[in-house]
Amino acid sequence: MIDLHAHLLPGIDDGADTIETALKMARIAVDDGITHMACTPHVTPGVYDNTKPDILKRIAALQQRLDEEAINLWLLAGADIHVAPHLDERFRRGEIPTLNETRYFLFEPPHHVRLPGLVQFAGVLIRAGYYPIVTHPERLSWIEQHYQTVLDLKKAGCLIQLTAGAVTGRFGSRVKYWSERMLDEGIVDVIATDAHDPRRRPPIMSEARDAIAARHDDELALKVTEGMPLKILADKDLAA
Repeated sequence: MIDLHAHLLPGIDDGADTIETALKMARIAVDDGITHMACTPHVTPGVYDNTKPDILKRIAALQQRLDEEAINLWLLAGADIHVAPHLDERFRRGEIPTLNETRYFLFEPPHHVRLPGLVQFAGVLIRAGYYPIVTHPERLSWIEQHYQTVLDLKKAGCLIQLTAGAVTGRFGSRVKYWSERMLDEGIVDVIATDAHDPRRRPPIMSEARDAIAARHDDELALKVTEGMPLKILADKDLAA
């Protein structure tokens, strides 16, 4: 399995706090069957002002440590990018990373407020050549009132990423309902861990994969945990 959303880099956001925590998370991921993991720290102006050069430097250092510890996990670059102005310009200037230097990036809407013009803003980014992967819409507090916005983002050309733990009920029945509904309606492209720590939000995907296989079929389970992530990392044209 390939995890495109994880907060593994230590001491850079609200994810792993130390290198020891990061190593423990990496071992959990490998034991679960994850072979590749995108390190995607938050990029939130004024809160987590992480930049591409620093993220790449930290990934290289962590990969070296994983190799020294014989932890067979391949790290890739990315960021969990909060909605903010001029993202396309920041990508072009090399200030913030897309996923593995592709046209795709993790796009985090505000959790408690539905921004007016969100769909239009996503359209601007797509026309500029950058394709948002909307992160964890099932966990947004406003999804009940504005589920159509999620559908509109998908229709505009965004991809949809659910959290693995949401599918299995780790975030409660409400979030599980929205996860299952989006899977049932066929709008989900990717499942990722959004891991932050070893215990409360661990890097585990297999339980969600198996739950999707049981509710739907193996084909969908494979698509959202490996097939689509591979295409994204290879920068394939997914609109075709």
